[in-house]
Formats: sequence, C-alpha cells, structure tokens
Amino acid sequence: MATGIVLGDNSYGKAECRLVHVERDPAGHRLTDLSVSVALGGDLAATHYTGDNTAVLPTDTQKNTVYAFARDGVGQIEDFGLRLARHFVHSQPTIHRARITIEQYGWQRNGDHPHSFVRGAPTRTATVTCGGEGEWVVSGVADLTVLNTTESEFHGFIKDRYTTLPETADRILATAVSARWRHGSADNPDWARSHAEAVRHLLDAFADTHSCSLQQTLYAMASRVLEHRPELVEARLSLPNKHHFLLDLSPFGLDNPDAVYHAADRPYGLIEGTAVRAGAAPAGQAW
Repeated sequence: MATGIVLGDNSYGKAECRLVHVERDPAGHRLTDLSVSVALGGDLAATHYTGDNTAVLPTDTQKNTVYAFARDGVGQIEDFGLRLARHFVHSQPTIHRARITIEQYGWQRNGDHPHSFVRGAPTRTATVTCGGEGEWVVSGVADLTVLNTTESEFHGFIKDRYTTLPETADRILATAVSARWRHGSADNPDWARSHAEAVRHLLDAFADTHSCSLQQTLYAMASRVLEHRPELVEARLSLPNKHHFLLDLSPFGLDNPDAVYHAADRPYGLIEGTAVRAGAAPAGQAW
C-alpha cells in the first residue's frame, strides 16, 4: 500500500440485471419489465489493498438474489428494492450499505388481447438505499416527453457579441422529463398511487404554466408535486429543451403561419433543479 494514501468511499455490485416477470392470471397476464442494479458498501478494504475476498459477496450472487426474490412476484418497485436492500445489509455482516436502483419499462396491453403488450409508456424509476444512517426511497420517472404548442416565451436574456438567438413571445416548448422525488419515510402503504399522482401533478404543472423560461416551468413542476403530495420532501428534475425552430419557407414562395417547424436533435439546453420542502430532513445518501 502506498505511503500516505488510503482507500476512499467505494462500492461494488451487479449493474442492470434485466428481469421480466409474467403473472399468468387466467383473466389476463400481467407483465413487469425491470432493470435492477445493486451497489454494496462495507468492510471491503482488504479486497482493494490485497485482493483478499473473504468479505466480498460476489456480484453473480447478487444477480441470482434479484432473480430469486422475483420468483413470487415483484409488486411495487419501491417495495422490491427495500426487500433486496434489507436482505443484503442484514444477511451479510461485512455489508453495511446497499443501494438498489430500478427502472421499470412501460408496457400497455395491446387492445383487448389478454397476453399481448405494446411498449411505449414512460419509464418508472426507484432508488432504495439502506445503511447505518437509515433508509431512503427515491421514486421517479424518465422519458416522459411533453410539448406545449404555445404559452411559452423567452426574452430579456443577456446579449453579447456572440448572441444570435432572437427573442420570442410565443414558441413551442418541449422536453423529455427526468424527475425524481424523495419520500419522507420508507414506509408507504401505496407506492403506486403516490407515483401516479406525482406524475399527474408534473403533467398538470407543465400544461398550466405560462412559461417565460424552462427554469420557471421546472420549478412550477417540482413545487406542485411537493404541494400536493405530503409524503414527499424533495423533487429533482432534469429537463432537456427540445428545440423547435420555425422554418423559412420563403425560398419556395410560401409563408409559414407558425405551422411548420424543424425539431432539432442536438445540441440542446439542459435545465436542472431541485425543490425542497422547508424543514425537510437531510437527504443522507438518498440520491
């Protein structure tokens, strides 16, 4: 070991365990499609310093545990994450901290067919952390693409020698929402309702806000979730600005009455921010 150098914070685990669970109810099958990542921390200095693995629970074992725990059903992903995190911490004396990160991919039933599905809904997310300092649950959503065709402005910004962007009093505002919200407690009797209501308030705030900046829209969305969901104490949003530029059709002898746009892929503005309930307990290792 190098003199004067010590091991800092570290973790290890199995990332992106792909898991599909089918509940074969005769009235109609139910499909759960997940990516589960495990990260463990604890008394692991020896494996870093000397390669002594006596404190190491293999990542392959972690993967097998994920699949074994899914044998009898997954349920709500927050509950599944808590089951796994508590198991790793409580069953292994050398493991003091476990973080389970889950993405649930959206599938919808294909019409009235009892066993046919179409993927297309936003991705539901959850991060569960269990350790000596406590337990934290962070729920969320990704790939939630939304667009307002009007009631969005952008003007009054700094202009320097490199500025070419014109001011606008009416533009398309579009984004792909990645949002996460922290629960005040790891004990929630209805994760599904909490998640559905949080997403609903995100969508309502996006639609209702007459926006003068995407930052204003972000704060309106995050704060509305906290206002209406008392079990939540913090909301973090990441909003890429999906730019839509009005096309010039004059070379073709045509006007453009705010009808035809170019949807730009990149580069894009990226706006990120957090709303926190006043007096909320610190986040610890939640995020």
